[in-house]
Amino acid sequence: MRGDVIPYESRYPEIEAMLEGVRFSVLVAHRRFGKTVLAVNRLLKLALECQKERGFFAYVAPFRNQAKSIAWAYMKRYSAGIEGRKVQETELSVRFENEATIRLFGADNPDALRGMYFDSVVLDEVAQMKPEIWAEIIRPALADREGSALFIGTPKGINLFSEMYHRAAEAQAAGDPNWLALSFPVTQTTALKPEEVERLKEELSENTWRQEMLCDFNASSDDSLIPLDVVSEGRRAGHGMKPDHFSPLVLGVDVARFGDDASVIFPRRGKLAMMPTVLHKVDNMTLADAVGEKMARLLPQGVYIDNGGGGGVIDRLTSLGLAVSGVHFGGRALDSERFHNRRAEMWFRLAEWLKNGGALPDLEALAGDLSAIRYFYDSTGKMKLESKEDIKARIGRSPDLGDALALTFAVNLPGLALGDLYGNGTGTAYDPLAW
Repeated sequence: MRGDVIPYESRYPEIEAMLEGVRFSVLVAHRRFGKTVLAVNRLLKLALECQKERGFFAYVAPFRNQAKSIAWAYMKRYSAGIEGRKVQETELSVRFENEATIRLFGADNPDALRGMYFDSVVLDEVAQMKPEIWAEIIRPALADREGSALFIGTPKGINLFSEMYHRAAEAQAAGDPNWLALSFPVTQTTALKPEEVERLKEELSENTWRQEMLCDFNASSDDSLIPLDVVSEGRRAGHGMKPDHFSPLVLGVDVARFGDDASVIFPRRGKLAMMPTVLHKVDNMTLADAVGEKMARLLPQGVYIDNGGGGGVIDRLTSLGLAVSGVHFGGRALDSERFHNRRAEMWFRLAEWLKNGGALPDLEALAGDLSAIRYFYDSTGKMKLESKEDIKARIGRSPDLGDALALTFAVNLPGLALGDLYGNGTGTAYDPLAW
């Protein structure tokens, strides 16, 4: 377009060059990096160069008001010199002479995005968005015109952003040209003055510094029960570890409550959590049969089943003469002076077990479950966990694997004395946290 003037001098021309021609890009950067300015001007460039009929581009923030306060001023400022530009304040959009339009949206109103097509989308602060925004709405809207997407943000635990970054990194490492993963901690940029960086390092907590400024997905928020680096150490410990046959083998069984939840049977012997069995869309009788088969094969010393949705499973196994125990997550904790309920107590035991050398199977979903749990204290000073419903809303799934493993810490069982191997020993006190 003749006469176009965009008052933008890129601070990161090498990054913009890397983004060219890549369909799905994930840019992780520290606070005050300038992500939004870069993204807005990338949308302007793509819109102005668009040769498709009625090109349509979107900037999506977690909330529409956030999109307006963060990006709308930039959009109007950098597009002000473009000849023929038309601004619609009510719908937060700008339109150009080639009929291409850029519009701002909030992920808090997904219905406003449904039924649209997009040539390119920027998703800003992706860590605060629900996973279905991408999977169910935006990704399908890019399909018919083979549109592109740029995810930008700063780490904030396990969520859509961490998932997309790791997916992009894996695809890029495998040589897929459609994906690009970029990470820019404050130590690799000149966005902030060195003296300000030093002040931030001194003033911020270690977790906040690692997360907000070093772009470390392994950093945990201060209310995270199990830091991701502890989970990662547990996964490393699981490689090659053999079970300790002097420790009792126990099964934890989490029963699916809703259609997209999974039922999980999780075996653990001492320090070693074994590979779980995950069953989708099975009824209580089928799950009970699976638990019974596992019991016959592994001969566990204890089987602990979520009593909230597993009453039918417990009844079925009991009728078959099998010894199982129902555990109600919301029930009274064994140590009711410290814990709000049984769920908080079991998860605390799980966390302590991991910190004391517990070993995990190498499962990404399990790692996500364990590191997603947040805790706080109730009005009486007892530890309480974030509800399963809130966790599911935040990470897009129920932490079924984590809950099944937590059930293996429902009670302490007597361990196996050396003489028991020959039938003449007596049980010794066993504490899963005392190694």
